[in-house]
Amino acid sequence: MGAKKKAKGVGDMYLLSGVRTPFTKVDGELARRDAIAMSVPVVNAMVERLGDEELIDLFVWGSVAPNLAYSNIAREIWLDADHAPSVPSFSTVMACSTSMVAALDAASMIARGTGEVALVGGVESMSRVQIGLTQKLSDWLRRFAQARSAEDRLKRAAELPLSEVGLHIPSVKNRVTGKSMGEHCEEMAKSWKISREAQDELALKSHQSVVKARNEGFFDDLLITVDGLSQDTFPRQDTSLERMAKLRPAFDRKSGEGTITAANSSPLTDGAAALWVSSEAGLDRFDKAQPRVKLVDWEVAAVDVFTEGLLMAPAYAIPRLLARHDLNYQDIALWEIHEAFAAQVLCNVAALESEEFLSNRAGVDMKPVDFPWDRLNPRGGSVALGHPFGATGARILSQATKELAMKPAGSRAIVSICADGGLGTVALLESVG
Repeated sequence: MGAKKKAKGVGDMYLLSGVRTPFTKVDGELARRDAIAMSVPVVNAMVERLGDEELIDLFVWGSVAPNLAYSNIAREIWLDADHAPSVPSFSTVMACSTSMVAALDAASMIARGTGEVALVGGVESMSRVQIGLTQKLSDWLRRFAQARSAEDRLKRAAELPLSEVGLHIPSVKNRVTGKSMGEHCEEMAKSWKISREAQDELALKSHQSVVKARNEGFFDDLLITVDGLSQDTFPRQDTSLERMAKLRPAFDRKSGEGTITAANSSPLTDGAAALWVSSEAGLDRFDKAQPRVKLVDWEVAAVDVFTEGLLMAPAYAIPRLLARHDLNYQDIALWEIHEAFAAQVLCNVAALESEEFLSNRAGVDMKPVDFPWDRLNPRGGSVALGHPFGATGARILSQATKELAMKPAGSRAIVSICADGGLGTVALLESVG
């Protein structure tokens, strides 16, 4: 294996599992809560379990959908939760990787001496996304409000850009390409020759894994009750390949070759999630039974969205991270890969199994081996659980922490998230026994 660069090393940094709200459909059970109100019960539950807010040195939180009422949602949440105002609070955003980046930011700061324990996470209230004015109409309104006389107001009124009178409704699209995430993923699926059958099979496995894990009580200490709801609303115990096969393509309905449907895609979701980041010294603040793992290293990658698949960055980040530590796929006991779409997971794994891709595109000297599918998302993923953009990173990291902590010391996990903009974040974790 190549890529003999020195591992970056973040000191002895650790992740400890946290809690989250149930994940619900847009305009569903949690629809009355905005992003701040959705986050407060999660933050309060985390502080209560720790036992003392004075043990928290840093609060980092993220959300993707913007809101004109605030610029630093982390600070607003922390103050609304009525915790010590002396705790520094700041926000992160990187599309679907938002709360994973919150954890990495906190780890970097703690490793440089900024405290010992950080509470991190993220939220998305897709039911309460703020609708705005077009930019030109906003500009006109501002100038109109600044008019100091009736004559000036009449003059400004005559300048009203009638073609711009309307509302800006946020959508799940990439700004520079104008295409939705699903449209981009359809292009990826066609490029990598990913069949609909393979996508449906992966989606079905996700639902079955979540239902099994829920029945076994795996999620019990990872979920809190909010507004009387204590379980995720998406997992389907009664779904089947036959039912999935009846759904029409969601993003390519004209060519006759569309393969991505509502069944093999993650749904629009409301929810908030959190976890802990700690130095080794900070571990003394937690109960010994709290699941924890070592955060060994991470990698952030980006691709050209005009020449490559929008969600293919993890296929670059994963092999580079593994090569840096002289590891291969079989050395990883747990794979947690965000299921934005089943096709996206399948495309990235196809790239990981391609020697040409690894050598010529990812730039690593690593012989690919068969991907260990039996180690992928053993408790289910985003297709079945839901995908509140800002919360997904914390959900996956927390879930992976609990899962990996049950394995023998020295077991490793890869946590991978793709993100809009051609971005991807990947973390290497290790169990500590």
